[in-house]
Amino acid sequence: MLVYILNKQGKPLMPCKPTKAKHLLKEKKARVIQVEPFIIQLLFGSSNYRQPITLGVDPGYQNVGLSAISNKKEIYRSDVQLRIDIPKLLMERKMFRKNRRNRKTRYRKPRFDNRSKKNGRLVPSIKHKLDSHIRLVNAVEKILPITKIIIEVASFDSQKMQNPEISGVEYQQGTLHGYAVREYLLEKWSRECVYCGKRNVPLEIEHIVPKSRGGTDRVSNLTLSCHECNQEKSNMTAEEFGHPEIQKQAEKSLKATAFMNIVRWKLVNILNCKHTYGNITKRNRIKNDIVKSHSNDAFVIAGGTKDVDRSDVLIKQKQVRRNNRKLVKGQRGEISNKCPREVFGFRLFDKVVYNNKKYFVWGRRKGGSFLLKTLSGDKIERTYKKLQKVCGQVSFLVEIQFSSILNEGFLRGIINE
Repeated sequence: MLVYILNKQGKPLMPCKPTKAKHLLKEKKARVIQVEPFIIQLLFGSSNYRQPITLGVDPGYQNVGLSAISNKKEIYRSDVQLRIDIPKLLMERKMFRKNRRNRKTRYRKPRFDNRSKKNGRLVPSIKHKLDSHIRLVNAVEKILPITKIIIEVASFDSQKMQNPEISGVEYQQGTLHGYAVREYLLEKWSRECVYCGKRNVPLEIEHIVPKSRGGTDRVSNLTLSCHECNQEKSNMTAEEFGHPEIQKQAEKSLKATAFMNIVRWKLVNILNCKHTYGNITKRNRIKNDIVKSHSNDAFVIAGGTKDVDRSDVLIKQKQVRRNNRKLVKGQRGEISNKCPREVFGFRLFDKVVYNNKKYFVWGRRKGGSFLLKTLSGDKIERTYKKLQKVCGQVSFLVEIQFSSILNEGFLRGIINE
């Protein structure tokens, strides 16, 4: 366990052991900047001694791994879970604006004619994830003097992932060669409703996994159904609708693949860093007998081996929406969102302490009853009178996992003193 140090000017220095940090705080030579992870700032001039530190980054569509190594020792380890609700929120905004323009109420006029798209523009959901990766790297650089950054890049062949046996002319032509989408689906599903078997009726193109549930417009996620079945299915998946055999034909989403193909080199160019490839990471991980995880992959990317001392602290982070400005909620916006932004001094995603255990405020009511959850999934419901606030709203919820209870207790003792 290490404590991160900033010099008098706020620049990062090499981390120290908790014992040294305890003496510095007792002698009033340093002050606490942040508790999780624990960061102190010196109040006197220092020699600014630094060692070479390599930061490994395992990027991903939903999860990111980070690991920093110096002198055969891991000094930072983090697993981050990114937001995946951006497309859903954009669809909701589009729906709200469209409905508002059809009513005789005040609205923002559409500006489609005078709005141009720049070359190299990224869609909002992809740009948000790219920016999140950069923010995470910058956050580590603020607490550690990073000298080298290595990012894993990989090129995925989505057609091979869907059909590993495809080759030759068939590979060049693709799935829909010689077909329009509707004609392809009519041939694939025998020109009948896949749910009730009706034939010779108007058939509608239908998503096996609805777009509202994360489904895509890929042809493997499309099928045909009559109007009655389509309406009855609503936003259920085919398996929930009672047709698991149809669900099996919808291959898993390739959103993560598309994301990596789009942003892999943008990350390298923006951060001006070195890169490695996924097959090299896998080979080194197996060679050193390291279990696969996002932080472990980042450790291997940074040059870690079985001879390197691993950090006994894992920083788990979850990215959340900082503000919710919705006035209504529910599937059709029929429920008024009357809960105030702040209830008895607590807001959504505030970190609190109850019974010597830390939770996040996941739900609140006007009466003062709060739903508390940890990032690992534990949840309870308690009144505000028994809670103690640790920190306010942030973009990333942070939870520290210690491999030793002694480390956690020792750090708590420093904070209390």
